[in-house]
Amino acid sequence: MTINNVPAVSVTYAQTGGSTKSNELGMRAMQERAYEKRGEQYLLIKSPPASGKSRALMFIALDKLHNQGLKQAIVVVPEKSIGSSFNDEPLSKFGFWSDWAVAPRWNLCNSPGTDGGKVKSVEAFLDSGERVLVCTHATFRFAVEKLGIEAFDDRLIAVDEFHHVSASEDSILGSQLNEFIARGRVHVVAMTGSYFRGDAVPILVPENEAKFDTITYTYYEQLNGYKYLKQLDIGYFFYSGSYADDILAVLDPNEKTIVHIPNVNSRESTKDKHREVEHIIDALGDWQGTDPATGFQLVKTPEGKVLRIADLVDDEAVKRDKVSGALKDPANKNNRDHVDIIIALGMAKEGFDWIWCEHALTVGYRASLTEIVQIIGRATRDAEGKTRARFTNLIAEPDASEAAVTEAVNDTLKAIAASLLMEQVLAPRFNFTPKTPKSGPVEGFDYGEGGYDPDQENIGFSEESGQFQIEIKGLAMPKSKEAERVCQEDLNEVITAFVQDKTAIERGLFDEELVPEELTQVRMGKIVGAKFPELDAEDQEAVRQHAIAALNLTQKAKEAALATSADDTQVSGNTALIDGVRKFAMDVRDLDIDLIDRINPFGAAYKILGKTMNEESLKQVAAVISAKKVQLTPEEARDLARRAVKFKQERGRLPSITSPDAWEKKMAEGVAFLARMKQEAANG
Repeated sequence: MTINNVPAVSVTYAQTGGSTKSNELGMRAMQERAYEKRGEQYLLIKSPPASGKSRALMFIALDKLHNQGLKQAIVVVPEKSIGSSFNDEPLSKFGFWSDWAVAPRWNLCNSPGTDGGKVKSVEAFLDSGERVLVCTHATFRFAVEKLGIEAFDDRLIAVDEFHHVSASEDSILGSQLNEFIARGRVHVVAMTGSYFRGDAVPILVPENEAKFDTITYTYYEQLNGYKYLKQLDIGYFFYSGSYADDILAVLDPNEKTIVHIPNVNSRESTKDKHREVEHIIDALGDWQGTDPATGFQLVKTPEGKVLRIADLVDDEAVKRDKVSGALKDPANKNNRDHVDIIIALGMAKEGFDWIWCEHALTVGYRASLTEIVQIIGRATRDAEGKTRARFTNLIAEPDASEAAVTEAVNDTLKAIAASLLMEQVLAPRFNFTPKTPKSGPVEGFDYGEGGYDPDQENIGFSEESGQFQIEIKGLAMPKSKEAERVCQEDLNEVITAFVQDKTAIERGLFDEELVPEELTQVRMGKIVGAKFPELDAEDQEAVRQHAIAALNLTQKAKEAALATSADDTQVSGNTALIDGVRKFAMDVRDLDIDLIDRINPFGAAYKILGKTMNEESLKQVAAVISAKKVQLTPEEARDLARRAVKFKQERGRLPSITSPDAWEKKMAEGVAFLARMKQEAANG
């Protein structure tokens, strides 16, 4: 097996320790920010894994129960294992005015029985006068169906891993939340590390989302404020042959690792998951037996080290439960030597807490971007002696058959989409403003060696807040409060929809005739319009410009890092990102929105792809995409024609079909396409 090992993202952080320090009430930075909004009826906490969302909820819930007149708090989690995140906590020990306590009877995640039986427990809880109940999403759904919305009046509903909810009519929990909000008699705290889903369905309908007050704590703030972890690498790598035959090409026995083997229905799977686990264990060394206390497999490496391997793939419930229980044992949480490698398939993802994990190795593309973000979160805990963490996504290169090539193309595009999204998630936040004669430096931002220069566009950066302050000539600013909120809080959600758009990523990577504005203006414009139909055209355009500016400036910074890297493998990082954005702005002098629209958002990703994929496989992928290239659609033509009207308003003439400017020519093609359609319709 050959693996080209070039990380798509490599981010270095400042290790300020700020995100792990506590205030006088025992709250870390994110928790303090959330607690300041504790009086709001509807709260949405968007914060990465390990930032302390569970405890933030405890602080808020206790205040609502003691000071805001709510009767009870019901904490709803997607699966039973996550219920332990809400076990008793002696908060007063760290300065808070009350402790968090859940009576054993009311933590239904720990109780045996079916959801139907647990519904009776929910009913008993509502009548009990007790304060806190923890249950699964499923139990809560059944309870609401049986007892009705009104039974939960004057209570707090806290939904963990909120991305499981959907605005789709098929989502029962989503529909129930809509009913709760319409009635207006409950408080809701929603918590998630990834406010997007693997599909195109929104989590909340826009009118309900607007009712939530959002607390956003970014990955950059979280990781930059760690005490120990300094570097995070993310890469999608391609291999040929069987991954299990030579797993040590990417699996370092000296790193604490979670290996997620492929789903049995995926291309990468051998269809025998147990043999795959055996192959991995054999590759690591000689089996020495099983630890009787934990059920861990003991394997001696050629260097003489005995690895402790937790097998969560085993179908024997007794064995698997023993291993799972040993991993969750709180007595071993701070013991780095408790386990070395965890091998899993569907487990050890969401809510799984192993602070020592240094490497999340996933074979085969996973179901969604959300799942990938959750898996990466397993490796981003801060722990003493842990300075580097990484996520590796191994994907099989295509073979000769057309069907396999097509499937491989889809997996490749999904992996690139995940990488692009993570670049955006991990970067500092962008605060864009238009360049005007009255523009000036913003307090608290560092404008680099030359300081603020009124004669050019300026890039400021604040290490403390983890934000860029960037001036862009011609930038449209949002007019409504909702559009302003989207530009401040939800650009990553817009970018997620864009990089998951199959047409956009296929053309951006492999269409040599692409005019970038077809993606940055037409495709992104269409996505924004579909995602925020309630916004008027001006606000939709403002959101589009802000989203494409955030995406493309990150990509130009990555290109700068690639160009200046000695070994061509360090791609973007904290310093590299800041320096890369500044270098791009300095090179062009006038940073305007038209220039940003002329950047192919997938150009830098293609350069990485060229370094990681076999040349022949890359040609096969390009050929598959080229073969299904479609002509202009009527909808795209109408969009181009609308932009042609704006072009005429600005320049006093329509775009020319013979123009040397590719974008002007493309707009003219759109106008001509519509004219032909009208003529054909008239001729019957």
